[in-house]
Amino acid sequence: MNANTQRLTTPFGAESTAAEVVSGTDLTGRRAVVTGGASGIGVETARALASAGAQVTLAVRNLDAGARTAEDITATTGNKDVRVAPLDLADQASVAAFVAAWDGPLHILVNNAGVMASPELRTPEGWELQFATNHLGHFALATGLHPALARDGGARVVSVSSSAHHRSPVVFEDIHFRERAYEPWSAYGQSKTANVLFAVEAARRWAADGITVNALMPGGIRTALQRHISEEELDRLRAQVADGAELLWKSTEQGAATSVLLAASPLLEGVSGRYFEDCNEAVRGKLSARNGVAEYALDPEAAALLWQVSHDTLGSHD
Repeated sequence: MNANTQRLTTPFGAESTAAEVVSGTDLTGRRAVVTGGASGIGVETARALASAGAQVTLAVRNLDAGARTAEDITATTGNKDVRVAPLDLADQASVAAFVAAWDGPLHILVNNAGVMASPELRTPEGWELQFATNHLGHFALATGLHPALARDGGARVVSVSSSAHHRSPVVFEDIHFRERAYEPWSAYGQSKTANVLFAVEAARRWAADGITVNALMPGGIRTALQRHISEEELDRLRAQVADGAELLWKSTEQGAATSVLLAASPLLEGVSGRYFEDCNEAVRGKLSARNGVAEYALDPEAAALLWQVSHDTLGSHD
């Protein structure tokens, strides 16, 4: 996306639901993967895609929860082709196993799972957990599945970011907090900026394959994502204002709407490398706000550098 590109708007908005966004869309014959598909907005993202006829795989850590969710989605949509597969994004062996087990084309990949504002935790490799889960795990998954995404053409990759990306750019000098003091929200913000930068660079690299890649802010939704955040902290967040308006919480059905728009709507055909919120492309450069997208999150040089750093960190081939 460049600064001269016209901002894309749709008939949908902050109160639209995933079901409304996907209404009238036929995804029969399309195959989708939703990471974190057994909780929060992942459930409603998967449900909406299944309701439109897609074969949906819930990529989850908890297989029992995944199985219960799959049964629920089948019961509510009538789509019996809802599958469950193990995936722990903080475990590169798990990501590699998921990729190795995938057979055939993939048309929709929703990188939805994540961890928010956790205590300082590290993977066995020494990587900071939020960056390792939210970015590196999804990076390895998407690049590993690239041949499947490229196979039929017209695939879509959706990168779930957050307005918390305003809290921090990617600090390339010390991504994993080895020198600087760990701060949960800065670590989360950095990982969410990485989610946008991934979309920018993947859009460029994969355009020739017919793959579009976009990022989004789902909105404020009360889900298990907030498990590391105290009620006092949530009260503080509720009290924050954006453009003079009180922070409003969305339902999970509303929170999933922008993900589903990017994953399935004909309105997004050919659109790539952009950042959306409330079912519309976000305004650029609104720093220190709960909406809009920071310029550093769309910086093509930072996006290219992050790709190389991620590639080198993982020792992956893409």
